[in-house]
Amino acid sequence: MIAKRILIIDDEEDIREVAQLTLEAVGGWQVFTAESGFKGLQLAEAEKPDAIVLDVMMPEMDGVATFQKLQANPATQNIPVILMTAKVQSSDQRRFAELGVTGLIAKPFDPMTLTDQLAEALGWH
Repeated sequence: MIAKRILIIDDEEDIREVAQLTLEAVGGWQVFTAESGFKGLQLAEAEKPDAIVLDVMMPEMDGVATFQKLQANPATQNIPVILMTAKVQSSDQRRFAELGVTGLIAKPFDPMTLTDQLAEALGWH
């Protein structure tokens, strides 16, 4: 079975590391990371991951702007995107759902359930 390829875009190094370790160890997935929206856009186009986990709150280009750029690029527009955010109010959730993201994971996340949460949101079970 070919390992799923996941791109994590988050400006916080500890979040990237924990998520990468968890998804590789528990999910057996191949994980790439980017510390900014700009870097994430480049990696998404170069690596064509199976899914992207995208932080909402980032400096310079936030997750929503990054998602919109991913959607505007024919090379990346069909990659499912899961937003990771501390903003889990119902109004925020509605706004994110209207964008067309595949799913939402609340921060702080539980590393032990992260792989299952992603697999479920992506329909990989």
